[in-house]
Amino acid sequence: MSITTELWVPEYDSPELWHKEVSRRGFLKYGVSSFLGLVALQHFGSTGTAELSEVIPRAKHVIVMFMSGGPSQLDTFDPKDPSQDNSGPFMPISTSVKGIQVSEHLPQVAEQAHHLSIIRSMVTREGNHERARYLLHTGYAPGGAVRHPTLGSLTSYYLDDNESKLPSCVNINSPTYSGGFLGAVHDPFVVNNPMKPVDDISYPAQMDTYRFRERLKMLNNLEKDFIAKRTGRGTEAHQAIYKKADELLNSPKLKAFELNEEPTAVREAYGMNRFGQGCLMARRLVESGVKFVEITLDGWDTHENNFERTKELLEIVDPAYAMLIKDLSERDLLDETVVLWLGEFGRTPKINMNDGRDHHPNGWSAVIAGGGTRGGQVIGSTTEDGLKVADNPIGVSDLFASLCFALGINYEEENISRSGRPIRVVDDGKVIEELFV
Repeated sequence: MSITTELWVPEYDSPELWHKEVSRRGFLKYGVSSFLGLVALQHFGSTGTAELSEVIPRAKHVIVMFMSGGPSQLDTFDPKDPSQDNSGPFMPISTSVKGIQVSEHLPQVAEQAHHLSIIRSMVTREGNHERARYLLHTGYAPGGAVRHPTLGSLTSYYLDDNESKLPSCVNINSPTYSGGFLGAVHDPFVVNNPMKPVDDISYPAQMDTYRFRERLKMLNNLEKDFIAKRTGRGTEAHQAIYKKADELLNSPKLKAFELNEEPTAVREAYGMNRFGQGCLMARRLVESGVKFVEITLDGWDTHENNFERTKELLEIVDPAYAMLIKDLSERDLLDETVVLWLGEFGRTPKINMNDGRDHHPNGWSAVIAGGGTRGGQVIGSTTEDGLKVADNPIGVSDLFASLCFALGINYEEENISRSGRPIRVVDDGKVIEELFV
């Protein structure tokens, strides 16, 4: 028998009711009966089911919380019976959805489970950090001369309308891979520390927009011949950086990076640390029109002292993650923003002699919320001992295809690499239908 530590939260028996066309405010406005009738009419019809072809993509933004090093699925979103040898000391707790449990160190996230789709059957072949990190950012395994664009760069390429003049792709706390063959203009803008003012986003003393642009014109004239003879990514990057910098400095929404605009209570609710403040900045950036934001939290490579270190990390993740979902929902942004939590792989169910868990690419967890996806459900499963996938294995290409589908991007479309080779947006993936129907 499973022994659980109970966490009281409102429970929702029917996750389909949270796959909504109506926001939380809309729910209150139109009333319970109207809401249920609308859901039944739009999503189930007379047969009680919907088809993927009937789903209209509505995501406009992506926020990725990347747990660098690979978090343990058993100690986060795939807890096992405490009597199992592999389960570890963490207890599972109930969530806002009946029958779904998570780690006891995610109590605030548990309250948001009705927004979450927990995928417990992720499978990859990459157990090396660098190779897996590349795969989870681009959807492709590294190899050869091709440098694939990241998900953020793809989002920038396909969705950026450049209205806000802010960078369309932002990485917080850590740099990541580039725009690859899509070009330097889709490289991420990096915020090294969201708790400090962003470097170099104002003109130097005695400089204004007119003087800066006049100097930029002069520089372009001086470089014209050089650029004509030496085309390539380096040249493109040089030009793109100046262009993006000029747009950023003159954006009316530049204050999205300034967290001191937020009430102290809100900042503290996210957590006064780089990850928590990064999540708050992500919300502000999405609200200002940025298409893609990734926030990195390092430290998950827990070969030693897994449980103490994971507990410390979850105490950082829990308030920030829960507050981000809650905040987006209350601002009517969650329905158009995909929020993804994952690392490069999971960790072994078997506990090693150093009280740690090692790399485990075969059966780990990723969590998706918002962007028109269904909440309040678990997709796939691992065996009772957690050693392998028991049901519905899902690959990275399937995850990427699903994210592209949510964003309205044709994941079968081909782009041409610098060598002239056609490269699909997603490498042979299929949409995870349970996320949408």
